[in-house]
Amino acid sequence: MLTEHPSIILITGIMASGKSTVAQLLSEKFEKSVHLRGDIYRRMIVNNRKEIQPDAQTEELDQLRLRYRLAAQSAETYVQSGFTVIVQDVVVGPMLNDFISYIKSRPFYVVVLCPDPVVVEQREYARTKKGYGAWTVEELDSLLRNETPRIGMWLDSSEMTPEETVIEILARMQDEALLR
Repeated sequence: MLTEHPSIILITGIMASGKSTVAQLLSEKFEKSVHLRGDIYRRMIVNNRKEIQPDAQTEELDQLRLRYRLAAQSAETYVQSGFTVIVQDVVVGPMLNDFISYIKSRPFYVVVLCPDPVVVEQREYARTKKGYGAWTVEELDSLLRNETPRIGMWLDSSEMTPEETVIEILARMQDEALLR
């Protein structure tokens, strides 16, 4: 078990990039940790939930920002209580800057999982939970690669197991993922 100063680690990437599995495994490496799944805040909305479409309008984007603010506030509260928090969510495109602006605690790390889109399609096909509908893998991957600020550690985990991905994150996060 790793003991360290409480921190926040954002694990992001497109759907089926391995975020959930990697975030859970990573959180298990710390002595006092939380795996915070940002999507839970979207699912809590019972009526009038807006799903993010490729041509999202103001109301959808406002709900997405609300989701990110709630995740950030929860992460901040856990960190203040002494936990290392691994936040896992799809935070891509210019919205990455929004999410980062909501986190005031340091240290704060950003890890972007960016496996090859063909690998993502294979992972999506193999899992029971399906994420793609309005979006295609290619569209979301394009948003990730072409519109997401190059912040933090970008990790192509195409040829790695989830365990190998966690080992790589731990080895490189101080040098590449730490936001200053």
